Amino acid sequence: MSEIEREAMEYDVVIVGAGPAGLSAAIRLKQLDPELQVVVLEKGSEVGAHILSGAVLDPCGLDALIPDWKEKGAPLNTPVKEDNFYMLGEAGEIRVPNWPMPSLMDNHGNYIVSMGNVCRWMAEQAEELGVEVFPGMSCSELVYEGDRVKGVVAGVFGLEPDGSYGPNTEPGMELHGKYVFLSEGVRGSLSKELIQKYDLSKGHEPQKFGIGMKEIWEIDPAKHREGTVTHTMGWPLGGNAGGGSFIYHLENNQVYVGFVVHLNYQNPHLFPYMEFQRFKHHPMVAELLEGGKRVAYGARAISEGGYQSMPKMVVPGAAMLGCSVGMVNVPRIKGNHNAMLSGMAAAEAAFEAIKAGREGDELTTYEDEVRSGAIGKDLKKVRNVKPMWSKWGMLPSLALGGLDMWTNQLFGFSFFGTLSHGKTDAAATGEASKFKKIDYPKPDGKLSFDRLTNVSFSFTNHEESQPCHLKLKDPSIPISVNLPKYDEPAQRYCPAGVYEVVDKGQGPEFVINFQNCVHCKTCDIKDPSQNINWETPQGGDGPNYPNM
Repeated sequence: MSEIEREAMEYDVVIVGAGPAGLSAAIRLKQLDPELQVVVLEKGSEVGAHILSGAVLDPCGLDALIPDWKEKGAPLNTPVKEDNFYMLGEAGEIRVPNWPMPSLMDNHGNYIVSMGNVCRWMAEQAEELGVEVFPGMSCSELVYEGDRVKGVVAGVFGLEPDGSYGPNTEPGMELHGKYVFLSEGVRGSLSKELIQKYDLSKGHEPQKFGIGMKEIWEIDPAKHREGTVTHTMGWPLGGNAGGGSFIYHLENNQVYVGFVVHLNYQNPHLFPYMEFQRFKHHPMVAELLEGGKRVAYGARAISEGGYQSMPKMVVPGAAMLGCSVGMVNVPRIKGNHNAMLSGMAAAEAAFEAIKAGREGDELTTYEDEVRSGAIGKDLKKVRNVKPMWSKWGMLPSLALGGLDMWTNQLFGFSFFGTLSHGKTDAAATGEASKFKKIDYPKPDGKLSFDRLTNVSFSFTNHEESQPCHLKLKDPSIPISVNLPKYDEPAQRYCPAGVYEVVDKGQGPEFVINFQNCVHCKTCDIKDPSQNINWETPQGGDGPNYPNM
């Protein structure tokens, strides 16, 4: 689109994404030098609208960034009081004792939070320091100057349905920075472009992912246990896929009910969303939710590759932060603290560079700090848990992963070295003919719900006249390859019902209902033909999560 004439604005640092990483970077930059010109661009309609996380927050990142966060009114209102872990069978459960688990798994001192609300509060802190925060501004392109990333294109509105510029198109503007930070979260579209263009994954393991789905429930006050954290493994997934659940009791008689399915599952008939709905019918969960009501729903991919999957993080003029790189500690199910620490590290590296009169180079000190500092140490201890689960299954990985975390924590070494992940999640998908179909019970409308009903509780909206942001590299592949070979798994792996195969009498046809998209990125990750490319729609579109 280089022939389009656009206005340009100059900044010291341009930050894409108002999540915990991007906002931490913005705040830290202004703490270091109030004169720096810093802008944060957020594609959601408001800060927090696209934030979906568990979340039990380890406050170490916030402690480092804003030590007086309590006095400043940060929305960390529910300290963890109780930590439970269960193995589920279809009819019952076994409590796993806490004492054999390494202390790094302990949630004492952590808080049950809405990360959407935490980010809203962080944006207020950033704006008080003079950061410009612009929600509703999708960043659709990177701007290059030679080999260097110079900025981004943001705020393109009103494209014609075929993607061309029409009479009512607003071409957006270029925002140039001495440095550009990409903090888009998991599988960000600009980060994906950088990783491919500069071959940043070379020498690293492929990134691994899960799909996390979450509902907020208001439950009977008599059953509510504020501060209780529960995790489960086992039923209903069994041997079909890795994953598990979380149930967090926050304030106001609300409970977060979430379910994660690792996306390296083989059986293309697996339906992650329906596994989540079935899970809520387990006696332990059904008893908790009975008489309550679901008030919100959402879904988001989770980066699970950990230490060995983090690509190179810097290129000339740009750095990737937080989950754009993949900094989730998988056994702890926590990444927000590392996202914040990465934002601070990037800010410190950029501040030193600008102070020294540099711009547009590689911020190597940022990457060094991530790999050798607190983030690297956090991830290195648990680096083998995910590959063990993938290779050997749940029970062996529980025992061996626990042993590995203990030896890493106590002695700083592993009997296993660093295990590899092997295939990408897309390549892990098996052929439909080699697997049994799975019969899922019909949602009852009380505990379990169909996808389209639940998507309405994500408050998702897309302007229908814009181009579809889910691009097929080859439009024939869904029907000619994916349907006969894999029973077109897009019909099932999407947690929002975006993809359908319909037959209107002329044979099967692949339909994309992009208006339903909750921006989880699962299709971009799991499509076995790697034929779907998720691009950002126009600003402000997508889910409008209230307090996820």
